[in-house]
Amino acid sequence: QVQLVESGGGLVQAGGSLRLSCAASGSAFSIHRMGWYRQALGKQRELVAHIFSSGSTNYADSVQGRFTISRDSAKNTVFLQMNNLKPEDTAVYNCYAYLWDLSGSWQDYWGQGTQVTVSS
Repeated sequence: QVQLVESGGGLVQAGGSLRLSCAASGSAFSIHRMGWYRQALGKQRELVAHIFSSGSTNYADSVQGRFTISRDSAKNTVFLQMNNLKPEDTAVYNCYAYLWDLSGSWQDYWGQGTQVTVSS
């Protein structure tokens, strides 16, 4: 079993910055990619960014140039640095990981979610 533990988030004014962290722990596993989704109230969940085991990254158009995803592979931790935040970035942010676990298959894992609120 693998657990994803998130930290960061909170309330910030527009133009401010926040940093989210997500650490994967548990029994032996191999990560293919990790990243973040978000879901605003009344809206569908959307991919924010993810980083592959190769180090390559992808971003949603809405955050490109403002958000940066990075990782500490040794600690199985991924970070999301969010700069120049806008009120429309307000959402619950969920960390996820697509990894090979003890079941012998690729699985999706999710964090508990953290609220990000950007005031205007």
